[in-house]
Formats: sequence, structure tokens, C-alpha cells
Amino acid sequence: MNQAQRIQTSFINAAEKKALVWLAKRQPRWVTSDMLTAVGTLGSLIVAIGFVLSNYSVQWLWLSSFGLFVNWYGDSLDGTLARVHNCQRPIYGYYLDHTVDCINEGLMFIGAGLSPFLHLDFALLAFAIYLVLTINVSINAHLKGEFRLTYIKLGPTEFRLLIILANTLLIAIPALSALSHSHTICGHTITMRILDYVAVVIIVLMAFIYLATTISDARKYAAIDPKKPRQQ
Repeated sequence: MNQAQRIQTSFINAAEKKALVWLAKRQPRWVTSDMLTAVGTLGSLIVAIGFVLSNYSVQWLWLSSFGLFVNWYGDSLDGTLARVHNCQRPIYGYYLDHTVDCINEGLMFIGAGLSPFLHLDFALLAFAIYLVLTINVSINAHLKGEFRLTYIKLGPTEFRLLIILANTLLIAIPALSALSHSHTICGHTITMRILDYVAVVIIVLMAFIYLATTISDARKYAAIDPKKPRQQ
């Protein structure tokens, strides 16, 4: 199996790569990529638990932020460890990594939607668009050997940092966590809080990225595989 070329153009990509290689070289010999994948899942579970517990106190968002760090550590380091020690398993690794990624993201999106700061509807819609983008990435990895990890200079690590920043602001500024506005949409009244507005912006951005990417890719594939004349 030929491995797809990883396209990573995020703002902190260079520094993150150096940090991950440094960490991979210093892992105990008994640590495996599968163990780190499990650590990433544990991190996503901690994120979800922290968001759910924030119904009782906003201070529980610190737990979610810690979970995001744990998730980054396991999710980002598992593949790096395999590459540093030259023990990649391209078929198994590809399958496991992306299957577990969907589970992890589901836990985090749903957990956020069960917090008092974000409607579950918005969280599930964002998760759905994330899955559609993931499918598009996998299709391109198969058809043109490109595995795109970032869009508009933003990747998973940047989004983790943005969520940690949002959590910190909600904890540090009580007025921000209490902020809410009611809107009537199609006869239904919905009360939106700060993370709802953030989610709407992210949803619109991801939808735009998906549409623009799909149109661009379809044109490229049409040029590679041009329409054939109909047989008489």
C-alpha cells in the first residue's frame, strides 16, 4: 500500500513536529503506538466529562482543557512514534487511527453539546460537517495520494488551542459565561450563549471549506477523467 502524502500547513506545524519528534525519542521502550492511541481516546473522554460536569460549575472546564492536552498527546504522538522508530503499519495504522478519530471527535462534540454553553443541535451539526470533511480527505487520499490535515492554515491542534482559550475565558470572565440572547427563528425561540455563536461561525466556515474544496476537486478530477462521447 502506497502511503498518501501528508499535507500539513498549519501555523504551528514546524514547532509541533519538532516537539513531537523530541517526545517520541524519549518515550519508554514499552510505550507503543496503540497505547498512545488509547491515551488519545482517554483524553477525549475526559473532555466530554469536563463539559458535562460544567453544568454544576464552570470550573470543570479546566478538566476539559486538560483532556484536550491528553488527547493531543496521544493522538499526535502515536504516528510520530511509529515513524521515529521506523515501525509503521500503514494499513492497520490508517484504519485504526481514522476509526478512533471519529469516535474521539464524537465524544468531544457530544460532550460539548451537553454542557450549558452550547446547544446539542449545534454540536451535532458541527460533528456532521466534520465527518463529511473527513470522508472527503479519505477519498482524496485514495484517488490522488494526498492526505490533507489542515485547511486555511488551521488543523486539529489549532482547534484544540482555540477551545482551551474559550474555556479559559469562560472561567475567568463570569459575565461571559452568563451571557445569553434569545432569538426567534421560524416561530421557535432559541436562547444562545457564547459558545453557540462560536459554533455557528465554525459551522459556516467548515461548510464553506467543504463546498470550495469539493468544487475544486471535482474540476480537477473531471480534467483527469474527461467525459467520453456517447456510443451510438
